[in-house]
Parts: sequence; structure tokens; C-alpha cells
Amino acid sequence: MAAVLALGLTGCASLTTSATEIGGVRMADDRPVRDGGTLTVAFKSDPDKLDPSLGSTLVGRSVFAAMCQKLYDTDADNRIRPQLASGMPEVSDGGRKVVIRIRGGARFSDGTPLDAKAVETSLRRHRDLPESARASELEPVEKVEAVGDDKVELRLKEPYEPLLGALADRSGMVMSPRALKKYGKDFATHPSCVGPFRFKERVTGDRIVLEKDPNYYAASRVHLRRIVYRTIIDGNVRLANLRSGDAQISDQTAPLEVQSALTDDTLQLFNSPTLGYQGLTVNIGNAHGLGKKPGKVDGALARDKRIREAFALSLDRRLINKIVFQGMYDTACGPVAPSSELGTKARCPGRDLAGARRLLREAGEKGRVPVELTISNTVEDMRLGQVVQAMAKDAGFQVKLRPTEFTTLLEHADKGDFEAVSVGWSGRLDPAGNVDAFAGTLGSENRSGISDERIDSLIADGRRTADPGERRDIYRDVTRAINDQYALIYLYRQRNYVVATDDVAGLRVYGDGLIRVENAGYAEGRSR
Repeated sequence: MAAVLALGLTGCASLTTSATEIGGVRMADDRPVRDGGTLTVAFKSDPDKLDPSLGSTLVGRSVFAAMCQKLYDTDADNRIRPQLASGMPEVSDGGRKVVIRIRGGARFSDGTPLDAKAVETSLRRHRDLPESARASELEPVEKVEAVGDDKVELRLKEPYEPLLGALADRSGMVMSPRALKKYGKDFATHPSCVGPFRFKERVTGDRIVLEKDPNYYAASRVHLRRIVYRTIIDGNVRLANLRSGDAQISDQTAPLEVQSALTDDTLQLFNSPTLGYQGLTVNIGNAHGLGKKPGKVDGALARDKRIREAFALSLDRRLINKIVFQGMYDTACGPVAPSSELGTKARCPGRDLAGARRLLREAGEKGRVPVELTISNTVEDMRLGQVVQAMAKDAGFQVKLRPTEFTTLLEHADKGDFEAVSVGWSGRLDPAGNVDAFAGTLGSENRSGISDERIDSLIADGRRTADPGERRDIYRDVTRAINDQYALIYLYRQRNYVVATDDVAGLRVYGDGLIRVENAGYAEGRSR
């Protein structure tokens, strides 16, 4: 452990800072905003495809928040409210019939009117597109049909409680049917939705540019002329860009940069609890890629559950939080955040080197067990990988790090080209959004290739059960069942730390971690 402690102390300003010591939660800035100007947002990683059916990154969701509205959205209190829908859904037939009325007077960025048929087209695409990452979320939807111009009727195979939460995220994003027909599989390079901003250009790995959309139904409330999203992997460089004026917002700010920002009166900090988790995904059956039937994969971790359990027991979540994140995050040992309505507080297991070594002996392992860990090439993620590497070595593992640019990492993970990968999830209001796609046998985000009848059965129970107390028990049980497979090793929950220059006003950062810029701009009396 000496190596771990030495690594953790190098360059740390403090190992005693905690999330509660940085001040109260601040999610919004309501100062008056002037019209005009360009806002530059510095991202930690490059967004993946700008296609709501295919996207799977948090930074991508922040771009979508500016240009692709959904049927429903969440507010600062984690409540669901209508966005492109004109009201909450009408549910009947024992939960099997759902009717959604559509907002009138809205247009897509290409000028096409929003109507029920456009909603039907997008929902069908989310559900049926072979490579769709939304397929698991909408699988229970048996039929989608436009009824007139302003109403969509959904028929479900059975009652499906997570539906509203899914429609408050990418599954509820509506795309221009004209653009879908014109560009087809290339929609991601010509995205067109309803939103305050419209797509202008993208230079992969460098920038995404959006401009104010004059077709937006609430364009008069949009202040900015343009938004530029820049990919700047290094957190210190992102912060330097804020101080130099080359950027105005830094997303996913690491604890060390947060501490630095707090000493600078030209910067402001937004922070909120997260609904998601971060951890390690182990490939135990992803032989053919996402959405395909699980198969046999190579590697010690896939070969024997006891080896996976030993690997998990070698890790100390509290020390990882302390060394890598200065104690400013929370430990995690399950997919559902304790702060969510259906979450339960759980005591995470501690490190057990003796138990880990015993399991390796029982599995017949005599030498060091080789493990390849694919990890994002950011400074903070590399630091996490080095700590995991040092901790696992104490138990008898030899971890080789495979640093990879984040979107490339996801491509490898989707194809099953990994042994273990460090990846997380930004979280959803309904716990099914953190569980079903990742742990269901044919889940659209099931990168581990996990396939377990009990997990699948509990997922089905959670979908059709309405009583909150019963659902809480179900997700407690499914968490135990997932943990028992050691294919998903949950480690920590981030807080959403966003730093902005002090002249930025109207910004919103909620529990979903998205940077909302619809009403953002520069404070009145401040020039830019």
C-alpha cells in the first residue's frame, strides 16, 4: 500500500476536503442576462454521435440539452415536467395505454412543424433501429400511433413504470422526420430537432458549434447568439482557458481544479448531487457486441467469478475517493443513488486482501493474474487507473493499463474489445434507467455481457410494479444480484462540479449533470 499512498499524495492540495466543505449546493444563477454573445463550454471528453438514438455520453447529453428537446424534462427538484408534450400523459387500461398530447406551434430547426406523426417516427426509430441505445428503454412499447396532429397513443405489452423517466431523456427526443429521411444513417452529422439552438458545424475532437434557432417556439427567451463546445481533456487546461477568457464554462471539473477555482474570485462554482455512478465493467460475455446474445470471452476475469470477486475485494472505495478525488465524491456499491426516491443506503464492503488471495488460490491461480484495464486518457482517470493497479497488485493481480480517448473507449466497450473498462453513467430519475440496459441480458448498454435469469426477472418486476415501497425492495434485490456477479464493480458517485466565469448568468446545472444554457448568457452590465 505504500505505493498507493505515495501516488495519492503527489500533487494533492489536501486529502481532507469533502463535498460538504465547498459550500452549499448551487444549481442556478438568476441574474439578469443581456442578449448576444458567444459562450464557449470546455468539455472533459469529445461527445459521441449527435444522434439521440445512438448517443451514450454525458457530454453528448449536454449538447442535446441545447438543441434536442424531449417530450418531458426534469427540473431542479428532480421532478418530471412537460417539454414538447403539452401535459402529463393520460394512462388507462391498467397502465397499458398511454396518450401524450403534443405541444402546438413548435418547429424543428429545418422548419418542419412538430406534430404527432413526427413523434411517432422518432419513437419508432428509438425502439427499432438495430444499433439504437434506446431499444431497451422502449422495448415494452408494442405500438406507437399518431392520433390526429396533436396526440400520440402508446400501447404497452404490460404496465411499464420507467416509461416517463425514459421519455424525459434521449428516448423522448424528437427528430425532424424530413432530416431523418434525407440523411438516414448520417443524421448525426446533420442533426435537426426542436431546441433553443441549432447545429452549425462539428470538427471531431475539437469543437461543436450551435447557433440560436429562430424557429424555436421560445426564441425570445434565448439570449446567446452562439455556443461553442470545445474538447479539452486536461482539467488544468480547461481552467486556464476560463481564466484567459477563451472559455466561460468547464464541465465535470475535478476536485483539484474545484479547489483551485474556489480561490479565484473571477470564477463561480455550480454543484449538485448525481444520480449516477462510476466504476469498472468486466467483460464476461460480450463476445459479439451490444445487443447480441452473450458468448464466451477470454481472460481470467471472465473465466471464473471467484477471480472477479477477488479483484473487487482488492479495491478500497474509501481510499480511492480520498486519494484520487480528495474525498469530494461518495463511495458507491450499487447502481441506484441513495438520494433518489427509490434508493436505499448501503454500507459498501471494505477491502479484504486475505479474502481476495484465498479466492485466487481456490480458483487455481498461483502466479500474478494478468488483467488489462481500458481507461480514459484524462489525467484524473489515469490517476484512478494507477490506484486500482497498485491496490490490485497487493492481492495478486498484474494490471496493465490501456489508456484510450473516451469516445474510442466506448467504441471498444460496445464491441466487447476489452477485459475490464472504467466507465460510468450519469444517472436517471427512475432506477430502471440505471439498471435495465446495463444488466438485462440483451440490454442496449450491457457491455459486460451479463446474463442472469434472476436479474432479468427482477428487472421485469421493477418495470411492472407501481408501488414505490415494493419497487424500492426490488431494486435493493437486483443490486444484490448484480453485485453477486462481479461483472459491474461500482466504485464511486461523482458530484456535478461545473465552473463558470463570473460574468456568466442564467446557467442551470441539475442532478442529471447536464449544463443547461437555454436561458444563459452574459450578465447585464458585463461585456464580452
